[in-house]
Amino acid sequence: QGQPVESGGGSVQSGGSLRLSCSAPGYIYGSYCIHWFRWATGKSREGVAAIGPDGSAVYADFVQGRFTISRHNANVYLQMNHLSPDDSAMYYCAADPMVGCQLGVVQGPTSWGRGTRVTVSA
Repeated sequence: QGQPVESGGGSVQSGGSLRLSCSAPGYIYGSYCIHWFRWATGKSREGVAAIGPDGSAVYADFVQGRFTISRHNANVYLQMNHLSPDDSAMYYCAADPMVGCQLGVVQGPTSWGRGTRVTVSA
């Protein structure tokens, strides 16, 4: 099934937007929950959002309506608006077979992408 591949990271100023993409052709049509996690230097890994095969989505509280997760064809997207420096991190896509998406919870075996870096300057 391969490995999810992230793209779309970059550097933006505070208040800006980015759209991350996760190509997951081996998982998107199966019973997988596709997660977005982030990991900032000196912090613990955080679940950002997740979307199930039925399109149902869950979000972290710190998203506060700024981020939207969606899926289309073999891709899962994370639209991030109103970014702040606190959003700076490596963002990872993960495909997990857990029935029912729970934010930040993976059952395994989980397939992880290599991440894409997001840097937000003040």
